[in-house]
Amino acid sequence: MLRASFVATVVCALFTGVQAIGQETCVVFEPNDTSTLPVVAKGVASPIFTSADDWPGVHLAAVNFAADIQRVTGVQPPLTNFTLAPQNSGIPIIVGTLGKSSLIAQVVNATQLDVSAIDGKWEAFFARQVQNPLPGVSSAYVIIGADKRGTIFALYDHSEQFGVSPWYWWADVPVIKHSELYVTSSGCSHGTPTVKYRGIFLNDEQPALQNWAAEKFTNGTTNSPLGSPFNHFFYVKLFELMHRMKANYLWPAMWSSAFAVDDTQNQYLADLYGIVMGTSHQEPMMRSTPNEFTLYGKGSWDYTTNAENIKAFWLAGTQRAKNFESVYTVGMRGFGDLPLSQDTNIELLEQVIADQTAILESVYGNDLQDVPQVWTLYKEVEGYYDAGMTVPDYITLLWSDDNWGNIRRLPLASERNRTGGAGVYYHVDYVGDPRDYKWITSSQISKIYEQMSLAVDRQATRLWILNVGDLKPYERETEFFINFGWNATRWNVDNLESFVSSWAQREFAVSPVVAENIVDIVRNLTRFNSRRKPELINTTTYSLINYREAENVLTDWATLKNASTEIYNSLSSDYKAAFFQLIQHPIVASANLANLLVTIGLNNLRASQARLSTNALADQAVEYFETDFDIETEYHSILDGKWDHMMDQTHVGYYYWQQPMTNSMPAVNRVQSKKRNLAGVMRIVPEGTAGAWPGDNQFQCANGYGCGPPSVKLDPYSPFGNIYVDVSAGGPVPFTFNVSSSASWVTLSATEGSISPSNPEARVFLGVKDWSALSGTNMATVIFKATSTIASTSSVSVMFNATKFGEVPADFKGFVEGSGAISIEAAHSMRNNSVSGIAWREIPGYGRTLSGVTTFPRDPMHDISFAPGTGPSLEYDFYSFTTISNSGNITCTVYVSPSWNAGENSRPLAFAVQLDNGDPQTKQFFPNPPPGAVPAAWGGLNGFAANGVIGAVSEFSGVQAGKHTLKIWAIEPAVVLQKIVINTGGVVPSYLGPPESVLIK
Repeated sequence: MLRASFVATVVCALFTGVQAIGQETCVVFEPNDTSTLPVVAKGVASPIFTSADDWPGVHLAAVNFAADIQRVTGVQPPLTNFTLAPQNSGIPIIVGTLGKSSLIAQVVNATQLDVSAIDGKWEAFFARQVQNPLPGVSSAYVIIGADKRGTIFALYDHSEQFGVSPWYWWADVPVIKHSELYVTSSGCSHGTPTVKYRGIFLNDEQPALQNWAAEKFTNGTTNSPLGSPFNHFFYVKLFELMHRMKANYLWPAMWSSAFAVDDTQNQYLADLYGIVMGTSHQEPMMRSTPNEFTLYGKGSWDYTTNAENIKAFWLAGTQRAKNFESVYTVGMRGFGDLPLSQDTNIELLEQVIADQTAILESVYGNDLQDVPQVWTLYKEVEGYYDAGMTVPDYITLLWSDDNWGNIRRLPLASERNRTGGAGVYYHVDYVGDPRDYKWITSSQISKIYEQMSLAVDRQATRLWILNVGDLKPYERETEFFINFGWNATRWNVDNLESFVSSWAQREFAVSPVVAENIVDIVRNLTRFNSRRKPELINTTTYSLINYREAENVLTDWATLKNASTEIYNSLSSDYKAAFFQLIQHPIVASANLANLLVTIGLNNLRASQARLSTNALADQAVEYFETDFDIETEYHSILDGKWDHMMDQTHVGYYYWQQPMTNSMPAVNRVQSKKRNLAGVMRIVPEGTAGAWPGDNQFQCANGYGCGPPSVKLDPYSPFGNIYVDVSAGGPVPFTFNVSSSASWVTLSATEGSISPSNPEARVFLGVKDWSALSGTNMATVIFKATSTIASTSSVSVMFNATKFGEVPADFKGFVEGSGAISIEAAHSMRNNSVSGIAWREIPGYGRTLSGVTTFPRDPMHDISFAPGTGPSLEYDFYSFTTISNSGNITCTVYVSPSWNAGENSRPLAFAVQLDNGDPQTKQFFPNPPPGAVPAAWGGLNGFAANGVIGAVSEFSGVQAGKHTLKIWAIEPAVVLQKIVINTGGVVPSYLGPPESVLIK
């Protein structure tokens, strides 16, 4: 029984229906006498008729379809191979495949049903009411697929609308119950999918997925010669999930496994279910490499010296796969997903593919046009292709991202007429430089959309494969990837976020209002984790002293956690396990990690500042570190341990790119709690410095000793409107403090306080009472005086500079300089000027801080280059007061996504920046890399990939105070702008840059 408080949130979903995400609706839950047909009505289910001669996979899906109806309504429908209509059978559901099912042939013949819309169309289907389809049947609802998977997808599409999520088993999403089900007489339909082969790649499966599968599917024993747990019991669960979310293609787990030999039923059942099998980019000819070659191969994996044995090995794999639907990976890489050798050359690889072609011809005959083959242009292999290596035209060219979600290359106009087409290998999980990311969801749906829509525009739609790692916890992003490949026309920048809204309503039966809250939650979760992968965050990633960045990061995580927890607590117990897996756990775990790392950063900083609170932070860090394991254990404990081991992945304490063998906490510091501070009882630390007063500190000034008093600055448009000074205990001696100012215009959030070992920190905010009463530079001395009964009185003076540079004109509208910077989110332009039907559009939820802005449309008709200053433009008005060191110079950094030059070499990604009426400056921000490699600036812990942005810097001179307009001009499509920072002399180091400046509207 749902709680009363929960009913209000689900009532809308219960009565308006659960739709297949991104699909038209043909299921309702109340009858309409003229336009609906019953599936279950008044406790009676319509019978389901199939044909014995249909595909086995269709029969399996029909069994699940009938079971889904029972799951939803509690009524089991009769399911039979039709021979003769039973008496009083009502209105049956007739299911079958065009050209395969004799039953469907009979229906089409009897009704003269027009099937031209799907006939011969890959995976297409339709469903509708027909009259007098069979002897003794006056009316029926027919579900017809153009081919095997067309029928299967049609059935699961209806199931999803009934109320059965594709993730009902894999994420424990409850089935939404209804007493009655109806279908509309006009039914549902879907044509050929956008992408022919839509697949997932189980990869990097140790420790999580492999340990889980060993526990759940093997009982500790396995017949695999490799000890792999991935047997047919595991895979049939996966096959069903794939079909329910309309995937059709699989690269199986491969690091300690070999699909075809781990369980001899694997290959057979994949084909029976209707899953097209492949092998990864490094495993040619349907053989798991290196594992199978290690078991059964002869000699070394060296084609220059052992070609005959390797060819025999490949031939055996081809013969084994002949009777099963497969896509053959061609080409060759070295063991361990490495290049073959430094001596590998194009001639050798062309010979490899020629020999593989000969093997395929020996098995399939000389015409290989209909034998799907794919050559993955991954890393150095892409370099071979660009250097002139050729393959037969019917082989699909599989372009790759850079392992970090940025597609390296896409088909040029001259490459788009290949009969084999092109596709994309994409990642939401990766092992390798600059660091593994395989712990938790850290990819944005908005980024996936932006990159894969470009693949659609440039016709890389033959095959998409997504590296999903352990599959969990990437459920939502995996489904979007597949769903977009199923029908890319359904999604655009205007409705993109409705995917998560629909997903939330389907998975948790919440109202549209609550679903929109979940959209915000998911947007922020994936933004926070994608702006720097959790595995890459360290104790100083976010500035501990500037822009209150680290504090705001933790505040944002706390706000997100509270929002998620509020919804989690409102759900009935039935939905909590699913919500925990899909939303609550990644938020709680990620927030805890952020708190751990920032706390250690503050601990280290405060130790250098001789602050007693160092010790409390050390204790708190240990607590966060141990809580990390508790959160993991909670995940493993839900549903009586159903998902035990699925969060085994280590993620704290990386020393290089590879995963640590155990989580290890970064070092913390302590100060002696009983020892008095040499400089006195009080420590004063103003905002914006790592220094501390009194006494000496390396950050006080360049010398590190003999430095003057600290100073702080504020102006009317500073980001926070105030500035703080921390008052801290320097040791065990308690004291009281007083704060006074030499000027009446200063406001103080506190004028006194007390500090002790149990209360070692206080924060005092300094501000200006009335800016209108000030002009120019105003100086005040703010004195912090400490008094103790057992120590001498001490004081520290803080020099407070409040500068009012001038008045902003009353008619000005735009951004205003504050603290020596103008910071603007790219989406917040004043004017957006289109050219030739192309305009800048916002991609919501994209990037590190707010959103992304790029030009649309990007299809071949709009794939236009513009000369600088002639294309679509964005205009940003701003008002400045100063320049860098009063030189008349300013810099403008436009933060753009690290997109690759995925098109013509003669057309590298570029845009132009113009200040006022000056000349536009062209910015080509992504360096041309060596063939098949990455540019130097891409890698490392501070490179393009790790940071998720590239800062393109423009310099301007002769700039006067006053109103200005910054223009950004499109030159090439696929440039994504995120943020603009104009430095007039005050920008200080931080990860995310200054907060957005004050906007006068």
